[in-house]
Amino acid sequence: MSPANEVRKSKAERTAEARENARKIREAQLAKDKRNRLLIGWGIVVAVVAILAVVALVITTSMRDNTPIADQGPTPANANVHGGVTLLANTEVAKSDPATVNIADIPAAPATPPTEIKAPGADAEAGKPVKVVVYIDFICPVCKRFEDTYGADLTNLRNEGKISLEYRPLGFLDSKSTTNYSSRAANAAACVVNESPEKYADFLNTLFEKQPAEGGAGLSDNELKNLATEVGAKSIDSCVDNKVFRPYVKYATQAAAATGVTGTPTAFVDGKLWGKGDSANVDFIPFVQTAIDAKG
Repeated sequence: MSPANEVRKSKAERTAEARENARKIREAQLAKDKRNRLLIGWGIVVAVVAILAVVALVITTSMRDNTPIADQGPTPANANVHGGVTLLANTEVAKSDPATVNIADIPAAPATPPTEIKAPGADAEAGKPVKVVVYIDFICPVCKRFEDTYGADLTNLRNEGKISLEYRPLGFLDSKSTTNYSSRAANAAACVVNESPEKYADFLNTLFEKQPAEGGAGLSDNELKNLATEVGAKSIDSCVDNKVFRPYVKYATQAAAATGVTGTPTAFVDGKLWGKGDSANVDFIPFVQTAIDAKG
C-alpha cells in the first residue's frame, strides 16, 4: 500500500500509540536503573568485603607482631648467651653450645648509671685475636652509618685473623616502628645463623642495605624470609613465623640495658668501650689497630 493510500490513524489511536511507546521507554529506563543500582550495590559490597579483608589482615598482622614474648627461650646454634654471633675469617662463625636464656637471670639494673660499662664476654682472651663486640639495632640509622664506614675494614681485619667480630642485635628501637621491627629483624638474623651460619654476614649486610625508615612498619616477615633466601640461606620460614628466637632477642636487649648500654651502636675492643673517655676523639679503626698492635 502506498503512503498515499495508508489509512490515517485517528487522534485517539496516535495518542494510544504514543502512550505505549512512552511506557516501553519508561520500563526500559526503569530496568536499566535497576541493573545499575544492582551493579553499584554489588560493587559496594565487593569494596566493603575487600576493605574488611585488608583491615582484618592488618589487625591480624599487628596482633601477631605485638603478641607478648616469653621470658625464656633457646639460643640459636652458633650464637652465645649474650645475644652475639662471632664472625671469624671469611664465612666462619664461632661455635657455641646450646643454651636457654631467661629474663629472670638478668641482674637488676643499678639505681644509678654505672660509670664504666662492662659488656659480658667482651674482654680480651689470651692468645686469641682482638675481640670486637658491637651492639646494633637493625633500624638504627647510626648503626647503618657505622657499617657503611667501618664494615669493609673490619671484614678485612677478621679475614686476616687479626680480630673476631661479634654482633649483638637488640630490640632497643622497637618503638621506632609499628611492628617491633628491631626485634623481628634480630629474630630473623638469629634464624639465619641457626640454619646457615655461613650466610649470617651476608644477611646482616643485606638488612642494613634494605634498612627501612624509622616510624613505619619496616620490612614484613615475608620480606625478611625472602631476603634470607636471596643470600642463599636455608628456609627460615617456620622459625620467623613461630618467633623462635624472640625470647632470646628480648633477653639480649634487657641484659644489655642492665649492663649500662643505652644506645646503638655501642662497641667494645678487648673489653674497652670505644667513644668514651680517652677514646672519645679516636676513630674506630685506629682504636682497633691500637689493640692489635698491643697484642703484637
